Amino acid sequence: MGNLVAKILTVGAVLAASTIARKATDGTWKFVTGNDSPTNPEDPEIDLKEAVAFAVLSGALVGLARMLANRESSKVIAKASRKSSEQVAQQTS
Repeated sequence: MGNLVAKILTVGAVLAASTIARKATDGTWKFVTGNDSPTNPEDPEIDLKEAVAFAVLSGALVGLARMLANRESSKVIAKASRKSSEQVAQQTS
């Protein structure tokens, strides 16, 4: 499998994971607080504690989702190209 194809697959997996993580963040925020998630946490009208809590939650979930997507795409690409996951991870980073 070509290096370009591997990078495209990895980027696609990461974008999909980020979108799913954003939806999970919104759902978790609504479940915990009972309110919709802040549309713009940088807005001075939003309480600082709320903005920080939302930033921590969304950062953690998006970071976790991206890491998992990268790991899984590396495994799939490695299997398809008969290389080790480590070799694929180095090529796509």
